[in-house]
Amino acid sequence: MSKRAVIIVDLQKDYLATGNFALTGIDAATANAARVVEAARGKGDRIVHVHHVAKDADSPLFAPGTDGINPIPAIKPQDGDTVIVKNYPNSFRETTLQQALQADGIEEVVVVGAMSDVCIDATARAAADLGYGLTVVHDACATRDKAFGDSVVPAAQVHATIMSALEFGYGKVTTTADFLA
Repeated sequence: MSKRAVIIVDLQKDYLATGNFALTGIDAATANAARVVEAARGKGDRIVHVHHVAKDADSPLFAPGTDGINPIPAIKPQDGDTVIVKNYPNSFRETTLQQALQADGIEEVVVVGAMSDVCIDATARAAADLGYGLTVVHDACATRDKAFGDSVVPAAQVHATIMSALEFGYGKVTTTADFLA
C-alpha cells in the first residue's frame, strides 16, 4: 500500500445549494475531489472520509440525524475506505484519524473538501504539525463569503488568503490538473 492518504473533509449535503449552508463553487470542488480520489485509488492510496456531525441536535449545520450530514453522492465512501466522524474543525481533534494513518504507515496526506478557511485550514495545519507531508488541492476545496465587522469578504478572497498561508508555512498547494499530472 502507498504511504499516502487522501483526506476528504466534510463533503456533505449541507454544503450543497440545496443544503443548509451552500458554499460557493461546491459542485466544481466536489467534481475535482472525485477526480483526485479516483486517481488516488488507482495508485493504492488510502482514502479517508471525514464527516462532521454537530454535537447539538438543534445545530443549523450538520445536525445529527439530518440528511445534511450525509456525503455528497459524487464522493461517498466505497468499500475499503476509512470513515471518521468529527465534531470540531480539526479532523484530528478527538477522533481516530491519527491512529488510522499511523496504522497504515501514512507519511503524506492530500487534503480536499470544505470549508477552505475552517476545517480544511485546521486539518491541514494539524497534519503538518504532526509531521505529515502535506498537499492541499485547492480547486477541490470550497468556502463561502464571510463577514468581518462591516465588511463582507468574497469567497474567492477567503479561499486565496487561506491557501496562500498554507502554501507559505505548511505544505504544497496545487490544482487538480497539476496533482493528476
